[in-house]
Amino acid sequence: MELFKNFKDFKMDVLKEVGNIGAGNAATALSQLLNKPIDMAVPKVQLLSFEEITDKVGGAEELVYAVFLRVEGEAPGNLFFILTPEAAMNLLNRVAGIEISPDQELGEMELSALSEIGNILAGSYLSSLADFTSLSMYPTVPALAMDMAGAILGYGLLQFGQMGDDALLIDTTFLEGQNEIEGQFFLIPDPESFPKIFKSLGVPFDND
Repeated sequence: MELFKNFKDFKMDVLKEVGNIGAGNAATALSQLLNKPIDMAVPKVQLLSFEEITDKVGGAEELVYAVFLRVEGEAPGNLFFILTPEAAMNLLNRVAGIEISPDQELGEMELSALSEIGNILAGSYLSSLADFTSLSMYPTVPALAMDMAGAILGYGLLQFGQMGDDALLIDTTFLEGQNEIEGQFFLIPDPESFPKIFKSLGVPFDND
């Protein structure tokens, strides 16, 4: 049992390193885009079941903004970047410098900015994972939606077909001065992709 525990710990260490490098790349890309210093806190990384995703964002009926896209290449899957409405407003106000009041609906410019930030995050984390694994992985054009978390995940399931049973969660925190804004990044590989990812790293894959 200790041997299997060591395998699991090693898997998490690898994924945490991917999260750390991805966060650094994302902070650099956002800083260049916005022409201001942006940092990312050390992300919290978890492996969880597909069913646990909605619980992590407050439940299936929780209203959220989500950037979602398809990951193509040698380890295909689905990717979601999820923000609460409050976090989305704070991200636009404090990080992107777009003035918007709490009761204001997001217009085309604000939605485009959220989509671009999600796209940068996706590219940064996928690039880090691809570098680590030497597997080809790249994102499709992202889509942005505001809806209940369960509905968004269900739509992704309809759009992209059957999702895997396991998800990689990276809790992301943007730091801009004294401001902190949290978002959650979910990578849900297709059923055959997680074993490919870990095999490429020389790590036996199991579901414990």
